[in-house]
Amino acid sequence: MQHRDPLDWMWLQAIEMLEKAERLNRLFFQIQRSRARLPAWEPPVDIVETLDELHVTAVLPGIRAEHVEVVIEGGMVRIAGERPPPVLPSTTQIHQLEIPYGRFERRIHLPPGRYELLDSEYRRGCLRLSFRKRT
Repeated sequence: MQHRDPLDWMWLQAIEMLEKAERLNRLFFQIQRSRARLPAWEPPVDIVETLDELHVTAVLPGIRAEHVEVVIEGGMVRIAGERPPPVLPSTTQIHQLEIPYGRFERRIHLPPGRYELLDSEYRRGCLRLSFRKRT
C-alpha cells in the first residue's frame, strides 16, 4: 500500500488548477472582432510607490507608442489602445495563439491622494508613468 503525502497531493491539485486557469485565460484572449469595440484584454501593470512619487508601468509589447492612449481622470488612469491581429492568408493554420489581440484597456485606481504627472516614457514595450505626490 502506498502512503500519499498530503502536501504532495495539495501541490498536484494546485498545479492542475493553474493549468485549468491557463486554458480559461487563453479562451478569453482569443481574437475578438467586437462590433461594440469593447476591450478584449487588459495589459498587466505594476504600481510602485515611494515617499514622493508613484510609478505605474504597463506592459504593452508589440504596440507602437502612438497607438496607446493615456487619460488621467481624477484618481484614475486609463490606458487604452489596440493590438491588431496578424494578417494571415486564408490557408494559414494556427497551431497556438496566446498573445492577446484586439482592443485593450486598463483602468488603474491610484492610491488616495493628489498626483501630478511628472513623466511618461514608452520603451521596449513598457509604458511608464511617473507621478509626483502633491500635498
